[in-house]
Amino acid sequence: MQVSVETTSNIERRMTIGVPAQEIDQAVQKRLQETARTVRMNGFRPGKVPYKVVKRRFGESVRQEVVGEVMRDSYVKALEEKDVSPAGWPRFEPKTMEEGKDLEFVAIFEVLPEIELGDLSKIEVEKMTAEVTDKDIDKMIDNLRRQQATMKEVKRKSKNKDTVTIDFKGYVDGEVFEGGEAQDHRLELGSGQMIPGFEKGIVGAKTGEDIEIEVTFPEDYHSEDLKGKPAKFEISVKKVEEPQLPELNEEFFQRFGIEADSEEAFREEVKKNMERELKQAMSAKVKNDVVDGLLETTEVEIPQALIDQEIDRLRNDAVQRFGGQMDPQQLPKEIFQDQAARRVKTGLLFQEIVKANDLKADDEKVDEKIREIASTYEQPEEVVTHFSSNPEQKAQIESVVLEEAVVDFVLDQAKVKEKKAKYDDVIQAAQQQQG
Repeated sequence: MQVSVETTSNIERRMTIGVPAQEIDQAVQKRLQETARTVRMNGFRPGKVPYKVVKRRFGESVRQEVVGEVMRDSYVKALEEKDVSPAGWPRFEPKTMEEGKDLEFVAIFEVLPEIELGDLSKIEVEKMTAEVTDKDIDKMIDNLRRQQATMKEVKRKSKNKDTVTIDFKGYVDGEVFEGGEAQDHRLELGSGQMIPGFEKGIVGAKTGEDIEIEVTFPEDYHSEDLKGKPAKFEISVKKVEEPQLPELNEEFFQRFGIEADSEEAFREEVKKNMERELKQAMSAKVKNDVVDGLLETTEVEIPQALIDQEIDRLRNDAVQRFGGQMDPQQLPKEIFQDQAARRVKTGLLFQEIVKANDLKADDEKVDEKIREIASTYEQPEEVVTHFSSNPEQKAQIESVVLEEAVVDFVLDQAKVKEKKAKYDDVIQAAQQQQG
């Protein structure tokens, strides 16, 4: 077997492979002989079909089958011989395939890029710090109560937190615009579901009232035709309801999986959950800034094969989230392209930092991470045992800890600016980055 490798770009290789004709012909002959022993043809007893007849009938298809197998096997052997690691499966281009001639084909594939990390000291990271206050806990508990609230119709003027049922019709330049009309629309006042000024304009209205309000669409509104445009809405208030909040008792606590016999104990559990969420949000915000900085300071040419693999994973995840009732391949790959490319680049950069600096997942931090996860379950010790005794599960935790080690390594060299913030600000910032 003859092998030569040509570098056509930083990450693309063309490997030309030659296989002697004798090797192909012998494999074809062997396959046809096996076929002759088992094939059934009219006019011949089983196993008695002449070789020439079998070759005339099946020779071409068998040869194509054998050539395909030989190309795959030869490619794998050639990779070992040349010590090349591909980033994905190749594209084969046959050059000569005629019977009696040496087989020659080209395997075109991508390899992982050689990465030269940029100047990590140029990376800027904003590290938000916050604490969970009593006011934050009050707000969270109020939100939990409102999630479980029942609605009661009232005859007074509407106010924030009320839910109104309305008919409305919106006009821009004197014409009703598309999507600007609805009947029996339920809206919680102060929720921010509608454009600025819309909900505020309804506050103070009573059941049976017809009102007009004037608002302006935001400059960043999703519809190009409506961006920055003034609008008038005719609104009929058909019903005003106020929420009836449930009492803070054991029945209410249990709805959220919390075993507590007092409001004080419930508040303490809520606080623990909020502190856990806050810690995760601060870490996510910092990691995202680190990733942004790495991508800005280091050029990485990434193999399309890896992007395609990541797109397939994102497609599958999307289908599972929405019930798994469709073929993931039906989802256009373009909608996942940017996210997949970012993930692949991030993974390659993190791997390079790990390799270049011999970073490891610290055993104590792995155990600490497992205990942290276990603390959210009713039987934490069982969870700890499960992770510790399950190699695959533990490997996932080690991967997370190793990522954190990479982030810490970059932070040690980056320009880090701490910013005091409120709980809501940190949560919102992390959510915006995820979105």
